Amino acid sequence: MQLFPTTIAGSLPKPAWLAEPMKLWPPWRLSGGALEEGKRDATLIALKLQEDCGIDIVTDGEQSRQHFVHGFLEFVEGIDFSRRVEMGIRADRYKAMVPTVTGALRLKGRVHAHEARLARAHTSRKLKFTLPGPMTIVDTIADAHYGDRVTMAMAFADLLNAEARGLQDDGVDIIQFDEPAFNVYMREVGEWGIAALHRAIEGLTCISAVHICYGYGIKANIDWKATLGEEWRQYQEIFPALARSHIDQVSIECRNSLVPLDLLRLLEGKEVQVGAVDVATDAVETPEQVAAVLAAAAKYVPREKIIAGTNCGMAPMRRDIALAKLAVLGKGAALARARL
Repeated sequence: MQLFPTTIAGSLPKPAWLAEPMKLWPPWRLSGGALEEGKRDATLIALKLQEDCGIDIVTDGEQSRQHFVHGFLEFVEGIDFSRRVEMGIRADRYKAMVPTVTGALRLKGRVHAHEARLARAHTSRKLKFTLPGPMTIVDTIADAHYGDRVTMAMAFADLLNAEARGLQDDGVDIIQFDEPAFNVYMREVGEWGIAALHRAIEGLTCISAVHICYGYGIKANIDWKATLGEEWRQYQEIFPALARSHIDQVSIECRNSLVPLDLLRLLEGKEVQVGAVDVATDAVETPEQVAAVLAAAAKYVPREKIIAGTNCGMAPMRRDIALAKLAVLGKGAALARARL
């Protein structure tokens, strides 16, 4: 693949006819067979838009999921969605109403086979598919069964592994686990977070990735980031452990973040998805700004190991802004390619 291939963190905004815009948990506007047809159409549109914008490694845009975690949980037995409780998420950064684990966890069947196979059949480009990571799942659900976060995380890791193996068989090239909890629970990352990821990728021969970031561009995350000081050095604690891990790629937010880019040296040996587009602002970058982020990252990561990406998912964004940012990501990577 060419230098600085492009991708997105995973999600794109859904069309207004499919779901309520600019919501993290957007209510569906269709139901029954019309909803399934709408999800299919939205997935095909997402693929086409990425291709038109010069995105090299495309995703399904998470168009069939209401939420990146709960879209997986809906297919798991042992979870009671009628028993919702309010719970602090990401060390009480914000509150959410979450379902409860009430029994042993089992998959009801394949989770994302339909959308993965649909995407594979309609693009010849590299295909990435996203799954929630085990630590982030246990931080986004209440437990009335296991009584221990680590035990429950490993149970979820086994389910994720089963689905990941299925996705690999469906023709997915890269399977990415989204772990925003990795920059909140630093000690636990080394103690069991990476071990849970290893369990989730066991037996995979396709490329594996982990996306860690400071969260969607929602108010709770923006307010929290304002308290973190002039430098965000949280990753200094976990990058060495990730460098020693079996994960192939690490996805990091870099555009408009206060993460010192020299910390990327600590990911020696890994491919790095460099977030060169900020999803926490409606200001659309220029190609020059995208290229500048990639050039800065190239001081610390070998150029051939850099993938140009977005800081985080775009699900809650205005759709027109997200598409404009997709376009500059493709143009900015092409500019960096020409310069470097």
